[in-house]
Amino acid sequence: MWLFDLFRHKKAEEADNSMKYLIVGLGNIGSEYVGTRHNIGFRVVDAFAQKQSVEWMDKRYGAIAKTRVKNAELILLKPSTYMNLSGQAVRYWAQQEKIPVENILVIVDDLSLPVGKIRMRGSGSDGGHNGLKNIASCMMTQNYARIKFGIGNDFPKGTQVDFVLGTFSEEDNQIVEEKLEYVGEMIKSFCLQGLDRTMNQYNKK
Repeated sequence: MWLFDLFRHKKAEEADNSMKYLIVGLGNIGSEYVGTRHNIGFRVVDAFAQKQSVEWMDKRYGAIAKTRVKNAELILLKPSTYMNLSGQAVRYWAQQEKIPVENILVIVDDLSLPVGKIRMRGSGSDGGHNGLKNIASCMMTQNYARIKFGIGNDFPKGTQVDFVLGTFSEEDNQIVEEKLEYVGEMIKSFCLQGLDRTMNQYNKK
């Protein structure tokens, strides 16, 4: 009998974990980075947390906010490790909350996309992005979902760092603001409908 109870408990725990998601916004901590292009991941999850009326809590390796979307439990994460060590925070909270890699979603800035262009991918290379590179290294896989938020690449050769650590123009900032709720809907869809259906629905827009 106890073996049956143990098996039932294990299955129930697995079912609970299958509806738990880690939503990671990438960025750098510190007032000097607020509003920069590189911090678009922070900006997205901040807007999502505000929409869900949840507060951030300072925890190990980052700020955490917990919320629910129907029967899905979402753990929002803003790593405090700085961009180049983002993987440490992702690995820690995935292990802490027993979240499988297929339930991890990372929101990241992307130079190859025009400002405000959004693309979701289920895997792929880091594309030279140090945050994604460290996540792949720490998680030992590139097979995790990510939402790429276009920040454009209108900068002279050799000034990429200054560009990504710079702030948006007034015009571009308006475009970004208009996309924050849209990305929030993608996050909800990922948790409720899954990766493939979300990509099919939103990547066409």
